[in-house]
Amino acid sequence: MTGSNGGDALVIAGREFRSRLIMGSGKFPDMETMNQAYEAAGAEMVTVALRRLNLDNPNEKTLLDYVDWSRYAILPNTAGARTAEEAIHTARLARAMGLSDWIKLEVIPDPKYLLPDPIGTLEAARALVKEGFVVLPYINDDPVLAKQLEEAGCATVMPLASPIGSGQGMVNFSQIQIIIEQAKVPVVVDAGIGAPSDAALAMELGADACLVNTAIARATDPALMARAMAMGVAAGRMAYLAGRVPRLAYASASSPLEGVVGRS
Repeated sequence: MTGSNGGDALVIAGREFRSRLIMGSGKFPDMETMNQAYEAAGAEMVTVALRRLNLDNPNEKTLLDYVDWSRYAILPNTAGARTAEEAIHTARLARAMGLSDWIKLEVIPDPKYLLPDPIGTLEAARALVKEGFVVLPYINDDPVLAKQLEEAGCATVMPLASPIGSGQGMVNFSQIQIIIEQAKVPVVVDAGIGAPSDAALAMELGADACLVNTAIARATDPALMARAMAMGVAAGRMAYLAGRVPRLAYASASSPLEGVVGRS
């Protein structure tokens, strides 16, 4: 399953991906189910939270031992970091481990609502870009912050559709529309997507990709939901490229009326 038709690849920091669905690695009931979901979705990039890994015991297997590195690009993330300093430390740890110079940047001080800290995110992003990281920051649907992060050198911006794990879908898509309109880097809609229709809507707006975790991992059949999400992302992308008809306040006949019997 590819993210769109033909050669319409997603390009992040010069690297091409066929799939426009990025997947998470948390909340799956087991590793076998996780890998089945990756396979079903045709995923190419998966995120891994370093703070979920037990690095104290080198003999204990971690999530990284169950992911096929030859098939999937590993995107370490700084989930669990409450400050810019903690996020920077986690990113440096990922680099020291040889995981990647790519980092999904999350700075989330509030454990209840899990909303990202805009000031801490910008501070950490600027520092990590200077250190040569490819930074993919998770943010609120804030067009001003998105532009500042782009100007700081981030490879993408990743606005939330709605709070992490909420499944609310696209709550305030007008803000994301502005981010997409202004961005010169890929826009990845991240967090809150609950169904393939949510992903399709994000892509129809012009988002470049979606990142989905909870909606897939917590589904009754994660592999089937992963496939459905991939299809939603692909359909939304094709619809965006095709160009939808404008919304009208009045009816517009689908067949021409000229020449209809009884009309003059």
